[in-house]
Amino acid sequence: MTNPKISSTHIYSDLDLNSRKIKKSTRVSRYFISAVLVVLLVGSYSGMLSAQETAPTMLAKRSVIPILGTTYNEQWEQVGIVADVEVEFERRNDHEGLQLEFLTKPGRFSSLAKRSVQEALALVTEAAGLNPDSWTVRFRLPYAGVTLYGESLSAMAAMSVVALAKGEVVHSDIVMTGTVTPEGSIGTVGGIPLKIVAAHHEHFRRVLIPEEPDVADGDWETPFLMHVSPVKSVDVAYFALTDHHLKASGADQQFEVSLAR
Repeated sequence: MTNPKISSTHIYSDLDLNSRKIKKSTRVSRYFISAVLVVLLVGSYSGMLSAQETAPTMLAKRSVIPILGTTYNEQWEQVGIVADVEVEFERRNDHEGLQLEFLTKPGRFSSLAKRSVQEALALVTEAAGLNPDSWTVRFRLPYAGVTLYGESLSAMAAMSVVALAKGEVVHSDIVMTGTVTPEGSIGTVGGIPLKIVAAHHEHFRRVLIPEEPDVADGDWETPFLMHVSPVKSVDVAYFALTDHHLKASGADQQFEVSLAR
């Protein structure tokens, strides 16, 4: 089975992932990208120095999150697919609370998708022992006219944001599908066999899936040379994605800094 061209303007990260506008040429590198935002001030030399001394330091980190889903091909057969969601993380100087933004262009996020990501991020952040009240997080769907539905993107999205906050890198050849439950488990989602085939086609080395299977998926086989790892908890999932523990030790936390990598 080959990765299909998509045929509508709806994305369902759980069961359906449709859009003819998502093409391989639009895919961006999943490697960690960081950029420092520099404030340029116009004025006299002395005024510029004064402004730089008092200007808040802001740092934006960006990454691209691979999302597993399914779609229907031209013969209306259900097949798996991989799409990308872009995320930007910024640590502010104030502590006015987490600011979570879902951009409406080029693509859009459904209410369910936004709510599931928000809930997952809160749960993973708490499990990591982090305080997000100075974070600004923006999600962008880079496909014009497409709406992202479903909630199985939420675990991967939340893990990726926490990795950005901690200055840790998610392996580019590993992808995950699933939700996050209030108990800190990776929640069940459907379409696993089709998603695994899509991940294999896109040359992912390993796929993390919920430990509890969806009974509707039935039996399936793992593609040659691919590792499929059922994971139960957010701690296990995060370690698999980054080779780091979700909750840093006291010594590690002392050295947490906001530097571009």
